[in-house]
Amino acid sequence: MHIRGDHAELVVGGRLDVRSAADARTVLHSALDGGAGDLVLDLTELDSWDATGLGVIMGAHRRAGRAGRRLVLRGVPPQMQRLLVATRLHRILAIEGGIAAESLPRV
Repeated sequence: MHIRGDHAELVVGGRLDVRSAADARTVLHSALDGGAGDLVLDLTELDSWDATGLGVIMGAHRRAGRAGRRLVLRGVPPQMQRLLVATRLHRILAIEGGIAAESLPRV
């Protein structure tokens, strides 16, 4: 997993899973604590995430709210969009462009 960016936008690539969760959490918390306004999390380079990775995203979402900020997901890959819809987290998380559940391919 790699994360690059600043306090306003981070690009996440590779796998966000149990092995990378601690590092990802540290970077996200630092970005949230050190900036203002929306923090955009660009996921276009993300290959996969597991339940732990999704937990990191949700934790960052909660931390952003406590800091008066908003975590915005951008470029959520279709497979991950399906997971967000299945868990109904697409109703809680801010997703740039939104997710139209009807337009997602079925697997």
